[in-house]
Amino acid sequence: MKTLARLILAVALLAPTLSACDNGDLPPATKFSAFHGVVTDAATNKPIANATVIVDAVLTTTTDENGAFSIAKVPSGTVDYVIKADGYKDINASVNIEPGKPLELNAALQQPTPP
Repeated sequence: MKTLARLILAVALLAPTLSACDNGDLPPATKFSAFHGVVTDAATNKPIANATVIVDAVLTTTTDENGAFSIAKVPSGTVDYVIKADGYKDINASVNIEPGKPLELNAALQQPTPP
């Protein structure tokens, strides 16, 4: 019984301290969503490995051998993204991400037209 009372007291004393650690810089976890998809070649529909996906200029990932990418925690709202790969035209666009709803974005990159 003494151990339980000590545990309750410790939690009661630590709770205000831990809640003060939130300085408001990050939105609550419910304000994030997953952002994933596949990057392919527009002409052949083959996956593009090692393409770079950049969200809001700070969240970056690369595609795997199947052209797939995933970023687990993207802040909700309108985000800008860039998808680029060697030998292809970049895609620069924006998309609205709803809180708690994963967004799937499949992109087809085009090779530049010869001069």
